[in-house]
Amino acid sequence: MTLVAQSPTPLDEQLLAVLAPWLPGRRWFPAKGAQAELTIVGVVPLADDVRVLLVAARAGSIDALLQVPLVLGPGVGELVGHVDGREVHDGTADPAFLRAWLAAADGPGTDADPAQARMITGEQSNTSVILGDTAILKVLRALQPGENPDVDVPRRLVEDGWRHVPAPLAWLEGEWTGPDGAPRRGYLGAMSTFVAGAQDGFELACAYAGRGESFADLARDLGEAMATMHASLARVFPLVDAPDGPTVLADAVAQRFAWATSAVPQLAGHADAIADLLARVRDLAAAPPRQRVHGDLHLGQVLRAQDEWFITDFEGEPLAPLEQRTRPDLAVRDLAGMLRSMDYAAAVGGLTGDAAAAWTADARAALTTGYGEAGDPLLTTVLELDKTLYEAVYESRNRPTWLPIPLAGLERLLG
Repeated sequence: MTLVAQSPTPLDEQLLAVLAPWLPGRRWFPAKGAQAELTIVGVVPLADDVRVLLVAARAGSIDALLQVPLVLGPGVGELVGHVDGREVHDGTADPAFLRAWLAAADGPGTDADPAQARMITGEQSNTSVILGDTAILKVLRALQPGENPDVDVPRRLVEDGWRHVPAPLAWLEGEWTGPDGAPRRGYLGAMSTFVAGAQDGFELACAYAGRGESFADLARDLGEAMATMHASLARVFPLVDAPDGPTVLADAVAQRFAWATSAVPQLAGHADAIADLLARVRDLAAAPPRQRVHGDLHLGQVLRAQDEWFITDFEGEPLAPLEQRTRPDLAVRDLAGMLRSMDYAAAVGGLTGDAAAAWTADARAALTTGYGEAGDPLLTTVLELDKTLYEAVYESRNRPTWLPIPLAGLERLLG
């Protein structure tokens, strides 16, 4: 079912006034530290006491459409304020919202009990709610029209028989009016099977590093799961030939290096080594076809349960344009991202010096072995370089004490 947003009522304008001081404190609110202009684009009344406000937030270059489910009257979510003597609660994990959401959603469904819902805290882009030990609902906070990779990709993978992704159970689409007055249609949320007893991949790797225990066996299994994921994605989504792929890739990384050097001047010392590496890439006769990939794969996007790996979060960067998030790419970009994640696990796990280098080398080698012949070593290296340059800029701006992690990675990559 597609829910069509209605025009706001005076009640909704009152609700927005209550929301205005509350929204900037949400981790998923995109205009932190800025005075945002808030307007209601539409409202979805899911039930008598449940209203979903679609709120446009504009500040400078930020122009986001946010989904804010609310429960009016007694509720279990955070109290936002009061309107006309009634309590206004964040409805995301409220049984009233969840029951109405499930009644409107498409998909095979679930017998999960909304009364057993609990919200996952700490998420930055969306809000996820676990229902018992059966299902998990991801409420998309920043809405975009069109397909949503985190819904469409798992559905395709499950249909293809790939078992390393939580199976989709339900999904809900909405329709609202765009700035030009034309209708827009996109996903409001998706529910999938909850992987009971799962361990977060990054936390697991950090624990192994902290004990000085080899992560090689688990990394090898993870590499194998990634390889079969890419094989499945290549079957269910179109492949795109890119005869000029090596040149385009080399030029893109050269631009990344120029950008990174302007932010982190000490990177300039690697100019000659990077030029030599990019020259080797340009000399390649061809590159593999581009295909659908995960796009943001690292240890924090995988779960370990029942002696298997599960790969999650196929949406990419939620605030990036949909075209960018669904663009075919080289499969080994995902491998490069996971290799970089091993460096971070070693560091966060507390390893330093030779111990960190040995643990990381062991895990990286096993991951690459598990991934197998599908990984081109040169392309993997240059994509890992691209990722490392991005990390260097990010850490210099946000976590300067972590800058040595990507700098050490560059030293290893470039010899």
